[in-house]
Amino acid sequence: MKIAVVAANGKAGRLIVEEAVNRGLDVTAFVRGENKSVAKKSVQKDILALTKDDLKGFDVVIDAFGAWKPEDLPNHTKTSQHLCDLLSGTDTRLLIVGGAGSLFVNKEHTVQVKDTPEFPKEFVPLATAQADELVELRKRNDVKWTFVSPAGDFQADGERTGKYILAGEEFTLNSKGESIISYADYAVAMIDEATKGNNIQKRISVVRE
Repeated sequence: MKIAVVAANGKAGRLIVEEAVNRGLDVTAFVRGENKSVAKKSVQKDILALTKDDLKGFDVVIDAFGAWKPEDLPNHTKTSQHLCDLLSGTDTRLLIVGGAGSLFVNKEHTVQVKDTPEFPKEFVPLATAQADELVELRKRNDVKWTFVSPAGDFQADGERTGKYILAGEEFTLNSKGESIISYADYAVAMIDEATKGNNIQKRISVVRE
């Protein structure tokens, strides 16, 4: 299986690359600067400069793009839509690193985590940007996309247990009443989805067991 990881130099991107490489998959890192991942093959190019030819031949493209500065937040939608345009009408799957703020807290799916009083106000802009990204993805029936939301407590330096709960659109707690997952376990879930999943045009979520 040939996998492309876009924005592979970020913390999530590097761990996703590492997980894929450790499983013996054929991985190419797409980076804007020097390749800092463990991928042996890399392409140095900005996301928005990528072409259809750049992504030709891959079975899965994983979009690990992340932005935090207010002026850069719209790029979540801009970059994923660009990748959608490049993969439109192909069999290549597009897996996107999403956020937890857009998960629903009610069965009617009318209230998202970011809308609750407990949600940290400083993260509302980022959560809103990623929610907007998902809204635009849902309009695409020409791309085999999957939006993968982490748990609420997304720990960059947490341990890799290799175990997680696969959930759906709703905010899910584990048996300890926690919504938590490490970047490393998120990477496990992402590569599992890449190799074994079939959640086409769906949002899924993952939380540590």
